[in-house]
Amino acid sequence: MQATLTVLGSGTSMGVPTIGCDCAVCCSLDPRDRRTRPSVMISYRDPHDNARHVLIDTTPDFREQALREKIIQLDAVLYTHTHADHILGIDDLRPLTYHHKPGKMPLYATPRNCEFLRSMFRYIFEPTYKFGGLPQVELHPIEGAVELLGARFEPLTVIHGETPILGFRFGSAAYLTDHSEVPNETLEKLHNLDILFLDALRYKPHPTHSTVERSLKIVEAVKPKRAFFTHICHDLPHEATDASLPPGVRLAFDGMKLEFEI
Repeated sequence: MQATLTVLGSGTSMGVPTIGCDCAVCCSLDPRDRRTRPSVMISYRDPHDNARHVLIDTTPDFREQALREKIIQLDAVLYTHTHADHILGIDDLRPLTYHHKPGKMPLYATPRNCEFLRSMFRYIFEPTYKFGGLPQVELHPIEGAVELLGARFEPLTVIHGETPILGFRFGSAAYLTDHSEVPNETLEKLHNLDILFLDALRYKPHPTHSTVERSLKIVEAVKPKRAFFTHICHDLPHEATDASLPPGVRLAFDGMKLEFEI
């Protein structure tokens, strides 16, 4: 089944340009150097030929991303983890949930992260709150592969500093963000991929994120047909970095669209 992956955001937690910074990348005129917070959307047609759209993470830039990509429908959201740059756009799901059928839009996260989201956004999830205009969403714990409208999303554990978080494999593509380490059991699930997304914050080591060098070693080990680096900070100018990468490996950029089999 054919699918499209749209890169909604390819930047790090502070985004690029970064507030208060006048470095060459933050001042760049190359639109690929403008990076909103990291997220992707997977679009496909279900067995009944209905268009389906699954979002991974709701960033603080989700409103801007949705307007840019003209998103008018979402069917579900998968969460990798609950850091601010991956969840704070949850309220901007509102207009997309009002017309969601049937019922409320499902949000999927680990049981622990479901509890965090429920606590962080009590006004959404606790029925005692009577605010108007609430997102019509409901939480579902991820306890294995998530079957969504004809597609299968397999959770993959990666390590973000000292914290296990999730990436996902869906068909011939996999999306891993915010990792400093990819465990062997996850590496074993990354073979025979058409598309692989990996965290590659910068060249300089970081305690909670991968570097270009470390992610290139992962690419070499699992050999996807195409690899893309995301969660990029302002240390990496797009054009120059792309030119330095080996064939089949490129930096992701906001608005990038990729076709694959799901």
